[in-house]
Amino acid sequence: MLSQSFSDWLQRKNLHYGWIIAALTFLTMLTSSAALGLPGALLQPLSREFGWNADQISSAMAIRFMLYGLIGPFAAIFMQRFGLRKVVCSALLLIAACLILSTQMRELWHLFALWGLTLGVASGMTALVLGTVVASRWFEKRRGLVIGMLTASTATGQLLFLPLAAWLIEQFGWRMAVVPVFIVCAIVCALAYLLLRNQPQDIGLRPYGADPEMPIAPVQPSRLTLLEPLHVLAHVARHRTFWVLAGTFFICGLSTSGLIQTHFISLCGDYGLAAVPAASVLAMMGAFDFVGTILSGWLSDRYDNRKLLFWYYGLRGLSLFWLPHSEFTLYGLSLFALFYGLDWIATVPPTVKLTGSAFGKEQAGMVFGWIFAAHQLGSAVAAYGAGLTRTWLLTYNPALYAAGAACLVAAMVIFLIPRQDRTTQIKADDNQRR
Repeated sequence: MLSQSFSDWLQRKNLHYGWIIAALTFLTMLTSSAALGLPGALLQPLSREFGWNADQISSAMAIRFMLYGLIGPFAAIFMQRFGLRKVVCSALLLIAACLILSTQMRELWHLFALWGLTLGVASGMTALVLGTVVASRWFEKRRGLVIGMLTASTATGQLLFLPLAAWLIEQFGWRMAVVPVFIVCAIVCALAYLLLRNQPQDIGLRPYGADPEMPIAPVQPSRLTLLEPLHVLAHVARHRTFWVLAGTFFICGLSTSGLIQTHFISLCGDYGLAAVPAASVLAMMGAFDFVGTILSGWLSDRYDNRKLLFWYYGLRGLSLFWLPHSEFTLYGLSLFALFYGLDWIATVPPTVKLTGSAFGKEQAGMVFGWIFAAHQLGSAVAAYGAGLTRTWLLTYNPALYAAGAACLVAAMVIFLIPRQDRTTQIKADDNQRR
């Protein structure tokens, strides 16, 4: 098998195959996120061609965000049952099919079926849970760095392709804008099929940095049912910490992907800024986000994560208040891109750390899946709500102010989580459940 031969060759070069898996995962998450973010550039072209108003298109985007989050808690079950390669390749093929079929859509229900239902489910299978699973299976050391890099790929992917998409829309029409993401999906799918493996033991390796005495025999994971995520949700829903983390992450989604990612290009168009420079500002945010998220992972190992989230949400809220008054000049938008971009998804590492300290690393992945579902519900609310505001009031400003105010609330609410959060009661409940 190609993966075995490649791994043997890397071993002779003193390189671990886990970094190839991490790179493939990075490309997978970046590509699926690019497809998820692409409709943000299509809102105005679709409206002009088909006569659909902003709230109709935003409804489909809201379904996409909601499914992207709700699939997350169950994605780990599918990865365990069917393996990483089958899940990743199936998701990428679905995304590619959705993209190419969307060029033929004519009715509003086509938009809902393709960009809402299909894209939401497929991208949800390759969301943050994929990065968590890969990092935990393939890495004992450098796991935090790997998670930070894979997390950064999600927002970066959503924004990276937008300048090219906006240029293609301007030059050739919106149908050509899906072609680059479709091609990348096909390439990454082929690479994943050839090189992706479920766990290091499958090719005779230990996880990167593992004890040399660790057995290499393939690990047989416990067989979890599809009801397990619901059991976990019922358990953690009794704890205040879960609702604080879920509520603040709801506001995180409300103020990022649902609002800015979906509506920023349309918002700039209202102020006379063309799609290409508007998409370039989003790409600038993606670059700042990549740096900010990795830096946030480093800070989360050293400082009180509640205080980090206080600053992240607070600065984001102030930047959203600033945006309508930036006059949409190069200076004003660059200032917004800097402060907003640095903490676009920098909230993830501290939230993951707080989740782990509250509920233990055994449950942290699935619990965070539900917290991430709250994030995407917030994205869905903002995607639809901002579109509705634009249709009714002919301006996005109320949505921007509301999201900014919500961020300031999140900055204060996060301190409802105690400093030492892994309480005796949570431990007792965990033991009783086991």
